[in-house]
Amino acid sequence: MKSLKSFSRVIAVFCLIAVSHVSHAQAIRLRLAHSGAEAETQHAAALEFAKQVKSKTNGQIEVQVYPASTLGNDNTAIAAVRGGTIDMTTSGTPYYTGMVGRMNVLDLPYIFANADHAYKVLDGSIGRGLLDELEANNLKGLAYWEVGFRSLTNSRRPVRTPDDIKGLKVRTTPNPAHIKAFQIFGANPTPMPLAEVFTAMENKAIDGQENPVGIVRGNKFNEVQKYMSLTKHAYTAMPVVINKAKFSSLTATQQQALIDAAIAAGSFQRDLIRKTEASDLAYLKANGMQIEENINSEPFRKLVADPIKQMFSEKYGTQLVDAVVNAR
Repeated sequence: MKSLKSFSRVIAVFCLIAVSHVSHAQAIRLRLAHSGAEAETQHAAALEFAKQVKSKTNGQIEVQVYPASTLGNDNTAIAAVRGGTIDMTTSGTPYYTGMVGRMNVLDLPYIFANADHAYKVLDGSIGRGLLDELEANNLKGLAYWEVGFRSLTNSRRPVRTPDDIKGLKVRTTPNPAHIKAFQIFGANPTPMPLAEVFTAMENKAIDGQENPVGIVRGNKFNEVQKYMSLTKHAYTAMPVVINKAKFSSLTATQQQALIDAAIAAGSFQRDLIRKTEASDLAYLKANGMQIEENINSEPFRKLVADPIKQMFSEKYGTQLVDAVVNAR
């Protein structure tokens, strides 16, 4: 009788192990690649997303996060998601505008009065509609995370006025609005992947770059840049996308869980950015950067806002621009 009980316990243990293995084998694994450094809020949002997805699907879906361009730069990752070799990615809107030109409206200089204005657009029908336009490119947009308001760093001189930008070789995104803005400022805009920027500045191939404060700190740009100016000349959103066919293969409940998790992770990141920007600035100052905080944005705005808005409107009409401006 005793041996029978022992045998029963052994069988029970094996059954539990078997069930565990079956459950583990049935878990859907999604690979999410992004270009942000592990110290950036983008990576924190990705980890929060993975946590939320596992919780909301009761472990049916697990998200594996690959930061810092591990699986390729922004363009490479987006192409891989479209082709299905990577499941998910998140990149700034400039990397999607080649597919959905109307999305470039989100990157126009000074189009957003503040973060709340941007969030109202992104979280409303305008933002959702632009995400839906990605589906023609085999991408399903889940939500927007954040790159943030862009500011300028360089290694040559303080930038207090637009004239101070003249002659600088500045890394920009490949976005037409960003490139045109720096051409108007008299700079030499030089698009390149984020992963190459530190080395390019270190080797003096470029003089500077333009990104939010958190990205400057997260990528240690202060080690190769002396000056920073809080120009906040443009805002950049960060669509979170999944391969459309992969998304369609999930149940309706799993699909909604991914959307809800992406939205929740976006809110988490926005809060994190608000909480850390002051400490990021303090860190950069303490580590040698000279920061121009009280920039008069009006001379910058006067030069670039209307011409680039006009450039967009000539191609796509004024309705979308007006809707974004009036959404505040």
